[in-house]
Amino acid sequence: MDHLIIVTGGSAGIGHALLATAPEPSHRITVSRRAADDVAPGFIEADLAEPRSWARVGDVLDAVATEREWQRITLVQAAGTLAPIGFAGEVEPGAYERNLLLNAAAPLVLGHRFLGAVSHLRCRRELVVLSSGAARKDYPGWSSYCAAKASVDRWVSTVGAEQQQRGGVRVLSIAPGVVATGMQEVIRDTDARDFPEVERFRALHAEGALLEPAAVARALWGVLDDEEPSTGATLDLRDRIR
Repeated sequence: MDHLIIVTGGSAGIGHALLATAPEPSHRITVSRRAADDVAPGFIEADLAEPRSWARVGDVLDAVATEREWQRITLVQAAGTLAPIGFAGEVEPGAYERNLLLNAAAPLVLGHRFLGAVSHLRCRRELVVLSSGAARKDYPGWSSYCAAKASVDRWVSTVGAEQQQRGGVRVLSIAPGVVATGMQEVIRDTDARDFPEVERFRALHAEGALLEPAAVARALWGVLDDEEPSTGATLDLRDRIR
């Protein structure tokens, strides 16, 4: 099968695991600040916290979507950051802005560009955005991250309803759970003043309760192989890994 797979943030963490466990045969591309030659021969260098990069990445999406007659095209938006962790009004303003641009604005802008790029195609088309339980729960110290993930979930729900009316792209928001990535290391190193729930995450690590990235990635690909859920759904992968 001629399957085009594009993953943002594919050089590390869940994004890297998604490319490493991707269905074969496939043509894999990462959109990130660093290449991931071991799992993806294709590389689009971009810092998605910088709005000036979005148009260029969108133009590449337009180009690769039509460079051949793909049988399946999948975009997974896995790029994200928790930094800066701390209360609103107390952290550095520029870092807070970059958090919102990467976690909230970039997925919507690039999702919009992707939908336009594949709208005229007849192949199987999928758009996945990684969400988080933080979209539905207050975590003091994560205000920008929580708000960003909530906005992504609402965007997926709304766009999914649109695609049911016309377009036919399967659009999903998937929360992977607590995964053993660099992001969790950052959390555990945070002072309790900036993140009062830090001890909970330290305990999860000590108990060996963190999910492995490869297991999460395989579960996500399994979701896409199922006929359900339908477009516009928000899922928690932990229900499929246990």
